[in-house]
Amino acid sequence: MPTTSPPVSAVAHAPAWARRAAHAIALCALPSGLWRIAMASGVNVGYSDRVLREVFDIPGWGIAYVVGLSVITELAALLPLLLVSDRRRPLSPRTLGALAWAASAVLIVLALWQVVVAFTVESRTYMTSGTAHAVWAIVFAPLFAIPALMTAVTWSYTKRHRSPAEG
Repeated sequence: MPTTSPPVSAVAHAPAWARRAAHAIALCALPSGLWRIAMASGVNVGYSDRVLREVFDIPGWGIAYVVGLSVITELAALLPLLLVSDRRRPLSPRTLGALAWAASAVLIVLALWQVVVAFTVESRTYMTSGTAHAVWAIVFAPLFAIPALMTAVTWSYTKRHRSPAEG
């Protein structure tokens, strides 16, 4: 007997904390995106002109890459809102839940990788001053909250969309 998901109206609404967490994910991605756009726009964000040209290819194709990365990051940060929305979803609850758990796992791995990258010699040698490095750290620090927030929102979604038989 095939199992079907309950109708949207039969599913409990997302708790307030899950809604706040989903919105916080989008806000956590915003500072780093704005910092990247500032870098692409020519604002001094702590890199020398030589580093911008040779490492980031700015001016040049690097601008499209940096701005594109900012846009894609923010769009991805908006996706958890699907998990707390009461509107119709583009995928079945089971598929969306599986994708959300996969995204949570990928985010955890990426966050761990970024910690490694942040403390390597390479990432420290490009900045021109300690102040620039401190600003960089402050701007990118909120990204480390995203894996925990995403996991919490995904857990809430999965719990709400469990079939009664899984109970």
